[in-house]
Amino acid sequence: MNYGIDRTTAAIWIKFLNNRLLKYLRKGGAVLAAIGLVLVLLSPVIGEPISPGSLWWIEPVAYIGAGVFFLGAIAAFVSVQLASRRQGQNGGDRSWSRVTQDYFDTFAHDMGRPLRRILGKQREVRALLGETGEATPRMVTELLDEIEQQAPNFRLMIENVRVLVDLEDEHARPAVEPVDAAAVIRNIADRYLPIARERDLELVWWCEPAEFGLVYGDASALDHVVTNLVDNATKFAAEQIEIRLTRNDSHFLIRVWDDGLGIAESHLVHVFDRGWTPELSARREKQSSGLGLYIASSLSERCGGDLLVESKQSTGGDLNEHHAAFTLSLPLDNRPTAAR
Repeated sequence: MNYGIDRTTAAIWIKFLNNRLLKYLRKGGAVLAAIGLVLVLLSPVIGEPISPGSLWWIEPVAYIGAGVFFLGAIAAFVSVQLASRRQGQNGGDRSWSRVTQDYFDTFAHDMGRPLRRILGKQREVRALLGETGEATPRMVTELLDEIEQQAPNFRLMIENVRVLVDLEDEHARPAVEPVDAAAVIRNIADRYLPIARERDLELVWWCEPAEFGLVYGDASALDHVVTNLVDNATKFAAEQIEIRLTRNDSHFLIRVWDDGLGIAESHLVHVFDRGWTPELSARREKQSSGLGLYIASSLSERCGGDLLVESKQSTGGDLNEHHAAFTLSLPLDNRPTAAR
């Protein structure tokens, strides 16, 4: 019996509906994630008209918001993976990795705008609480501080996944453009100053020479590698983090140093291994994915540079000896010879 539709037409409709479903899944995931962040942000104030003076609802609302955020992020991530794999199966001249990058760029853009609005509202809430002249409950202050501190972490999480996908593409090449390396370092330091202050850390950076000039390389890769190094330092520093930018005749170097307890000598050989963390060796619960330093090292190598680690743990009574330092070395000019 002929119902007026052939297999070709049915296949076209199925493909159309699947594409629509993936699009709505990605958009819906981004919206859910944004709603979750809004709930976390507004948890200190949304219950005030309902229960004035009572703070019991702050944590439940914040936890619900965090759950909604992660649910939305997972939904968007799944849609990206399914769409990119389908594109890869359909063939064409675009690699699976390139298609995935395009979807991640779209997802990051969809999330970037609401995140900026949420952070703007967070600042408005903080200013409003300051204008009332009343003492702000400690829990509210801590929650607003947490929102401000987690913004760089959220950005880094999205970028780490994007770069990890890009590293799977054997044919990908770093972009080469004029880069103001000192400005890149300054921007990273500015992003992490709120986190450093909250943790009672002194974060300083400097460059030599003061007028550092331009280098030729991948600005995005440079930002990403140093961001991972600084983020790692904020987790382990005791009192101070120092970022130093220098150059020689052929390379420029960024050294990220912290005065933490240092890295055990037996661990140094593994710090750039994919997924490795000190907790893994002790069979404890991992506190991080173990991808940050692996990505930083792999990206440095792709850009024609090198990432080295050196550390010292205190022995005996001198507690000022311990530290850890990561040094990134990249060519001053990474352009092909013919383009110079």
